[in-house]
Amino acid sequence: MADIDRHTGEVIDNYASALQSVEVIFTTRIGEMILMRHFGAGLVELLGRLMVPALFAAFRTLLAAGIDVWEPRFRVRRVDLNGSVDEVRLGRAGFRIEVDWRPRAHLGDNTVEGVRTFGLAFAGGRAVTANT
Repeated sequence: MADIDRHTGEVIDNYASALQSVEVIFTTRIGEMILMRHFGAGLVELLGRLMVPALFAAFRTLLAAGIDVWEPRFRVRRVDLNGSVDEVRLGRAGFRIEVDWRPRAHLGDNTVEGVRTFGLAFAGGRAVTANT
């Protein structure tokens, strides 16, 4: 399956499409989409708050729930904090997400074709994914 990159208009593969979907999920505020008021993950509302252990736990839970609900091609295995103590103090922490890759799950075929890992960070008011 191919898709279109929402920033460049170029054709992208299925995995890049799934990563792009994750970015959209995490940058959309709940209630922002007119015909899908329940779409999103609720992470944008947590940005800018004091970084304490409870906030990291909330981020991890919302990350896993958002992917599991809205992106069927991924099934979350693990979410880890990615960054040094100094990066956390500066508010630049990111996350490392390990998922089961199911490239045809949106078509009803939940066959796992491997485990993938990608990073997620927030920069410039948007979520950015990167392969790790």
